Amino acid sequence: MKAMLYRASGGPEVLEYTDVDDPVPGDGDVVVDVAATALNRLDLLQRNGWYYMPGFTFPHIAGMDVAGVVSEVGAAVTQWQPGDRVVADPSMAGVPETSKYSGMGDLYGELGILGAILDGGYAEKCLVPASHCYRVPDGISLEQAATFPTVWLTAGHALFATGGLSEGETVMIHAAGSGVSVAGIQLAKHAGATVLATAGTDAKCERAQELGADHVLNNRTGDVTGWAMGATGGRGVDMVFDHVGTALFTQSMFSLAVGGRLVNCGNASGDTATIGSLGHLFHNGLRIMGSDPYRPDEMGPLWATFCEEVAAGRFTAVVDSEFALAEAAVAQQKMLESDFFGKILLRP
Repeated sequence: MKAMLYRASGGPEVLEYTDVDDPVPGDGDVVVDVAATALNRLDLLQRNGWYYMPGFTFPHIAGMDVAGVVSEVGAAVTQWQPGDRVVADPSMAGVPETSKYSGMGDLYGELGILGAILDGGYAEKCLVPASHCYRVPDGISLEQAATFPTVWLTAGHALFATGGLSEGETVMIHAAGSGVSVAGIQLAKHAGATVLATAGTDAKCERAQELGADHVLNNRTGDVTGWAMGATGGRGVDMVFDHVGTALFTQSMFSLAVGGRLVNCGNASGDTATIGSLGHLFHNGLRIMGSDPYRPDEMGPLWATFCEEVAAGRFTAVVDSEFALAEAAVAQQKMLESDFFGKILLRP
């Protein structure tokens, strides 16, 4: 099969569009013919050598979000057959012993993740445990399905399982054009929260409003803290959903209401952050919360909600652009330059 891989970290030139062996399923696995895979920021971090997930090795085939058609099943697989349309849960937590990826579910260590540790969707075929496939229903395209796993699960876990966002609360979401924020805005509105969204351009702010954001701000030209206080009548927001890190961390801390919490699930702008004032932190009872990996039982319910809401027109699976697999370097450069809104897809 054809795949896009790299054998050492570096710029786009390290990517190789080449032939590799087809995956061979274990008894509890399936092989998926990849219809679409979505780019994620981790693809760039690891390719450039800026950050590696524990357990990362070379050569590497990226692509955490895999949607396609089952083409081969293992000897013990009864729930799937060739021709089934599926999307994969990329986290290998909870994989049964019949799969080749069994035993890779250490949530706080070397967690196996398709496209992060294991071979992923930047290829014509991908090996997936049968237990970690979910049916793509009629009315949902494989391209829409490919936008789901990493960002919707990350956002859902951070907002609700970690952050406890509830109806009537106010949440500020940064980088509104990113996939995880596109998901976060819609999930927060679905839960009955008021959403403040910031982005780096006016055009992205307008798109965020179309998705349901109640208030928007260009965070490169505006005062994030002053705006957040103004939008909440001087109270501040109950939660900041942050995956930007360094660039907006201090402003986010000063935007919180008394007893507010900042939930972090990423470090797109850097791996260090300044709180701003320890006195402000403890005097106002603020909380900084790291959002850990989502659990296996979170995918099924959230996937069902996503499909139902997309079919009803209440959620939007936002696809910015599509590229052929051989054009992965161009697609990754588009992501690096933040020249996108939603998900960038590769099509083998």
